[in-house]
Amino acid sequence: MTMRQGVLCTGLARTVADVLRSASFETGLSLADAALRRAAWSWNGYDVEAAESLRRQVAQRLPSGGRGVRAAPRMLELADGRAASPGESVSRLYIGDLGFATPRLQVPVAGPGSRLFHVDFALDDVGVWGEYDGEGKYLDPAMRGEGVGVERVVMEEKQREDWIRGTTGRRLVRWGTADIATAAHLGARLRAFGIHPQR
Repeated sequence: MTMRQGVLCTGLARTVADVLRSASFETGLSLADAALRRAAWSWNGYDVEAAESLRRQVAQRLPSGGRGVRAAPRMLELADGRAASPGESVSRLYIGDLGFATPRLQVPVAGPGSRLFHVDFALDDVGVWGEYDGEGKYLDPAMRGEGVGVERVVMEEKQREDWIRGTTGRRLVRWGTADIATAAHLGARLRAFGIHPQR
């Protein structure tokens, strides 16, 4: 048990293990991704060893029998703290369900000057970049930043995308929340751009 803001709670590993046994695959994977991100992401990058340590702690708390024992280990195996949002977690799950190879996440691309851009997904088996766009980064003033208008966010995102496509020679495909309602929805979005799994 641990104390959080004056409330006694189960620890992170125990909480993740409990949720994985009872949640849908989409919810469980999103939670596991978020837990690994909390444990492993810092100012100097993603600490793979810290992520694996938490993964082992969660695995030790998964019972060998009972409810959810089949799905929970697979959720834990697929979990990756480099996913920055539940939308990215669900996207990654469906990308795999559609038959694409496991994508690399938050791939750095050198930008102009000393800038560094990160792309949500590298679908290396089909040679494209993928980006999940939640509506919040455009519509939520708190996410845009104080005094930053939608027009500026859209323009900066366009300039970023142009740079990434121009310097890497890869197409960049975007999808949003409506496109991950199901794996079939995401598949339809990708097919509309001529993107099909190779296996």
